[in-house]
Amino acid sequence: MSADQVPGSPASIFDETLSAHVTIDEHGIVTGWNAGAEALLGYSPTQIMGRPAADLMAERIGKGELRHLARLPRWNGRIALRHRSGHRLEVRVLAHRRAAGGGRPGSWFLVSAPREPLPRPDGQALVGLHHEQVAGCFMALFDTGLRLCRANEAYGRAYGLHEDDMRGLRLPEFMDHPTAAEVERSMLRVLETGEPKVMEVYGRSLGETREHAWSIVVTPLKNEAGTVLGVGLAAHDMTEQYWARKRLMMLADASTRIGSTLDVTQTAQELADVVIPEFADFVSVDLLPSLGVHEPSPGTVSPHGPVVLRRVAHRSVNPGTPEAVVAPGQVDCYPEGSPPVESLRSGRALLHLATDPAITEWTVVAHSRAARVHDFGIHSAITVPLTARGTTLGVVVFVRHQHPEVFREDDLLLAEELAARAAVCIDNARRFTRERATAVTLQCSLLPQALPEQAAVEVASRYLPAGARAGVGGDWFDVIALSGARVGLVVGDVVGHGIHASATMGRLRTAVLTLADIDLPPDELLTHLDDIVARLTTEAKDTQPPRLEAQVGAEATGDIGATCLYAVYDPVSRHCTIALAGHPAPALVTPDGTVKLLDLPVGPPLGLGGLPFEATDIELPAGSLLAFYTDGLIESRERDVDLSLSLFRQALTHPPASLNDLCDAVLAVMLPGRPADDVALLIARTKALDADRVATWDIPADPVAVAQARMGAAAQLDAWELNDAGFVTELVVSELVTNAIRYGQPPIQLRLIYDGDLICEVSDASGTAPHMRRAHTFDEGGRGLLLVAQLTAAWGTRQTDQGKTIWAKQTLPSP
Repeated sequence: MSADQVPGSPASIFDETLSAHVTIDEHGIVTGWNAGAEALLGYSPTQIMGRPAADLMAERIGKGELRHLARLPRWNGRIALRHRSGHRLEVRVLAHRRAAGGGRPGSWFLVSAPREPLPRPDGQALVGLHHEQVAGCFMALFDTGLRLCRANEAYGRAYGLHEDDMRGLRLPEFMDHPTAAEVERSMLRVLETGEPKVMEVYGRSLGETREHAWSIVVTPLKNEAGTVLGVGLAAHDMTEQYWARKRLMMLADASTRIGSTLDVTQTAQELADVVIPEFADFVSVDLLPSLGVHEPSPGTVSPHGPVVLRRVAHRSVNPGTPEAVVAPGQVDCYPEGSPPVESLRSGRALLHLATDPAITEWTVVAHSRAARVHDFGIHSAITVPLTARGTTLGVVVFVRHQHPEVFREDDLLLAEELAARAAVCIDNARRFTRERATAVTLQCSLLPQALPEQAAVEVASRYLPAGARAGVGGDWFDVIALSGARVGLVVGDVVGHGIHASATMGRLRTAVLTLADIDLPPDELLTHLDDIVARLTTEAKDTQPPRLEAQVGAEATGDIGATCLYAVYDPVSRHCTIALAGHPAPALVTPDGTVKLLDLPVGPPLGLGGLPFEATDIELPAGSLLAFYTDGLIESRERDVDLSLSLFRQALTHPPASLNDLCDAVLAVMLPGRPADDVALLIARTKALDADRVATWDIPADPVAVAQARMGAAAQLDAWELNDAGFVTELVVSELVTNAIRYGQPPIQLRLIYDGDLICEVSDASGTAPHMRRAHTFDEGGRGLLLVAQLTAAWGTRQTDQGKTIWAKQTLPSP
């Protein structure tokens, strides 16, 4: 080894002939030879390199002694060498074993100090200056050639050497470690500048497995004239502070990395990722299988017998995690007395060495684990129960086999702290998962389980709950069969997420169904729904417990906001009336493939109160597509709304024949991943009722017209081949037309609609709606609507711009 092998060390500072450097490979062949070795033994590098080192020995070394030397990390002492001229030399040698990759024996680096003491005319002065200027635990003095002159006992103990073994050597020569070159460069800098330097270095002392940390102060040593005579080095052992700082850094890292999601598996994996490789070489996280199925009570671990655990996460320093016996997602039975079970039952963290009875007894019955302990050289393990809020969740196991140091008591404290933080995050994720599952179940139960049969439109729908972070929202959709073969189409979105949003959605959906059942036009329906939302908000504020306002992360239950779209399509007239309450306008795809977003007046969101809603009537060709959706489909953090709407229009271009395929295609384009918000999508293809399926008569306000109406209805039924429905239909026509003539106002109109069911409608200009009443025994009237209600599947009334319409529907048998 030459001077230029120390980075940053110019050869002009160091006299290479003062100390001999020789390297010998694992086969005992000389592979390195410097000028100092040539000066010592007389051989040039070309004469000796490649030859066995044994040729240099004046005395043979026995095989037993060689085997002993091969096991040592370092050796120092005196050996007898043979000079090239043949005479014998007694040389003091310091030999360092250098590690080799793949577990192979390493090479040796041998250093020999000058045989004769170096001249130190100012040695005593340097020592005095050193003691005046530096005070520390490990102290050493180096001359201007950076060769050691003096060292105190503490400095020698740190390297396992006596002062005489180090005197005359440079730091990298008696400390064969990368940090030695770094420290020597700092010493060289102090020589050049005359300014002191402070640094920290890290490494292991000879024979120790634990890494040490030293704070080093290098100071120039000057005489009264200011001439630099050498450098003083004082090193303070900062190991305890160093490890305490590392523990704090790991805890800080764990605080930021563990719990980034509300997913149990991901949270457990984050714990494993934090501790590998800094703290352990292998870690596993196992949870009780009952978690997630129901709420466990404290102390759910059985007091006796084996315990079944499910592997949730693990990680290793080795690719593929070969130490693992159980794969993630699998369950394993841990016998009574095994360290994981003992930790679970005692509620305490336990530290075990591989030779402890608890480990050896476990591996006797678990042969696969015994093989892992042997194959990987596992020497210590820590088991820590995962407990949060009085509930036992599972256990985490930390294992070391590549770390040279076994787990210590301070590692046990760190493991407990890491597990405690992870347990709270896992419990939060578990509770959120359970609440989310409840909200999803609630929401799915509140959404329509099956869309009603009707002849006005063909429909397909999709609902996607939001990702785990956002939680379940309040999106909903509905298809409502209305009178007169019409259909109501609803899409809505309650602001917020969680069970409260789902419950509010259910209340609003019920309200819409009720309001639609009385045939309110879209704008009036939204007005009534707006009043309901305002009332719900007031009730929520009045009944909300004050403590919820202060809870961090508590679900807001005060203000209630929602948007809604309500459309009514009539297949007879092919007109669609749409009203919006803060909701995105639907997209229209005409039969020729043209796609456009309808330009409709958008009213305020529900709950503001006092503002009007406006309905728009549009005529649609048969076969048109209407695409209704909630804002979760088009709003994304990755792109703006305009781009999303453009993609939406492209996805609707050239739609497939199947509306279900179209829904899937739209979602694939718009939502390649898990949506950040709930998404409801409802696509309807309009139908038109053929003109020959509708018959209309204008009825004069004359009682004799009742008979003519019956005759006309009977003739139409005969044309439709519905003679079996003739009796009931004639009775219904008689009653409804008679009531219109007697109590209504002209003009009066009779209409029959055959759309699979048979619908009879009578309209007049009066706004007074009839109602059933109980007729007494001797009353001459009052039984007409009762007969209609008994003989038909449904009947009702709806208000129109011209008055009202009374309708009755008969369900016909399938052809």
